[in-house]
Amino acid sequence: MGDIAVVGVLGAGQMGGGIAQVIAASGLQVKLADMDLATSERGKVAIAGRLEKQVQRGRLSAEDCESLLERIVPVAAIADFADVDMAIEAASENFELKQKLFQQLDAVCKPEAILASNTSSISITLMAAATSRPDRFIGMHFFNPVPAMKLVEVIRGLATSEETYTATKSLAELAGKEVVSCEDKAGFVVNRLLLPFLNEACFTLEEGVSTIEDIDKAVNLGLNHPMGPFALADFIGLDTCLAIMEVLHKELGEDKYRPAPLLRKYVAAGWLGKKSGRGFYEY
Repeated sequence: MGDIAVVGVLGAGQMGGGIAQVIAASGLQVKLADMDLATSERGKVAIAGRLEKQVQRGRLSAEDCESLLERIVPVAAIADFADVDMAIEAASENFELKQKLFQQLDAVCKPEAILASNTSSISITLMAAATSRPDRFIGMHFFNPVPAMKLVEVIRGLATSEETYTATKSLAELAGKEVVSCEDKAGFVVNRLLLPFLNEACFTLEEGVSTIEDIDKAVNLGLNHPMGPFALADFIGLDTCLAIMEVLHKELGEDKYRPAPLLRKYVAAGWLGKKSGRGFYEY
């Protein structure tokens, strides 16, 4: 399989941009792709904006900032990933979309390239089956905001080879992350624990146990969490929370994973959290 020198990141939004940033900071070359070149370029502009703040705060030198940005090359399409050693998908949490993207990546990327998904809940084995290289397919779940969060969950599919796992773990560690190894079970570790907690907060609110503000305050002060469940759900995106709960409910088949009706209602209304300007809170 060889060493990883060039990484393609598919998706130039907040997650994809963060992944591209930390990989470029490790010294590797990154190709950043999205729907078109203009969207990819906007992704790089957003990365530059975040790095400039670090320069202003004295956390990054102007020279290091410039060299990091030079290692990130926006490209127009998946077709530009022909020479990457690894492609990391960071698209929306939707199986049909990811399956389509991986079929395209499989057709374009060289045979020895690793394909990785940043999915937070979808089966790695299921996505790998859409490609001709299930042994070189793996889950690489970064957390938001990627530059600040130290964890990466590395998830093996049924056919993932030991060589693929080792190369992926090494890349994550090179990017300054701590790795937790997970089996291919719905939600993996973090979201298997976190999302039912956020979902239960929605049921608690629906039942009138307390208010949004007081439930968040109770968790802040009683559990010593830095964010309450509603503030955190707004930060993640309520549509993403719902999508993960639906995967948990479908794959694990237990009623305790049933998405709260209130969560469905907020998503139906377009109240998706910080990214839409309104969720449980207004922004």
